[in-house]
Amino acid sequence: MNKDGKIGVFDSGIGGVTVLKEILKILPDEEYIYFSDSKNNPYGDKTDEQINCFCENIVNLFIEKNCKAIVIACNTASAKSAKHLREKYPNIPFIAIEPAYKMVYDYSYNGSTLVMATKGTIESEKFNLLYHKYDNHKTTLLPCVGLADIIEEGNKEKIREYLVNHLGQYKGKIENVVLGCTHYPLIQDLIEDVLGKVKFYNGAPYLAKHLKDVLTENNLISTCTTKGNIEFIDSSNSTKKEERFFKIIKA
Repeated sequence: MNKDGKIGVFDSGIGGVTVLKEILKILPDEEYIYFSDSKNNPYGDKTDEQINCFCENIVNLFIEKNCKAIVIACNTASAKSAKHLREKYPNIPFIAIEPAYKMVYDYSYNGSTLVMATKGTIESEKFNLLYHKYDNHKTTLLPCVGLADIIEEGNKEKIREYLVNHLGQYKGKIENVVLGCTHYPLIQDLIEDVLGKVKFYNGAPYLAKHLKDVLTENNLISTCTTKGNIEFIDSSNSTKKEERFFKIIKA
């Protein structure tokens, strides 16, 4: 594996930008390719076979573009396909996001907790193993069907209406919120508007640290003089998504 290769990051849309932002904080000198699969978004309502197929196509593209490591920045893809991808591509390091539920166990075990995630993530075997291992018995699992889609659209009024309808009943009753989809940190302020003051838990900072550890262990930290470049690819060729992506990255 070439240490001066790129790092591939993919998500079902632009939500994974929240993961890439955390990665850039500790690995600013690497080159990145971000793939937004908006053509097939959302992954949460797709079959395992479909998700595996989407992920394989993206990974093959990353391999063609000389990627030395691949970040699965989509919780649904991570839950459904990470194991499959590691078996199919054993020579590539895959770093997969997962809902930060263990953090509740570590830092706020007695707190009432709401896990917000896609239906696919909540129903996945991977998440259920995590959940039952660290269950604080004060947790509500909320499949937020369609929310990632609305965030992808970027319509604040629609997002606010969705949150009021789906989260309103939990206002004042929740201490911890696990953001189990990479799109959700983009609307953290709106979630807090509906729920009141809560603690948010997001797996992205821990993924970033793990990525750096994996690159270091495999002697893959870049020595290239061209640093910090990001190539953005959207499967539906949306210039609007590209503009929004770079606006968030620079914010």
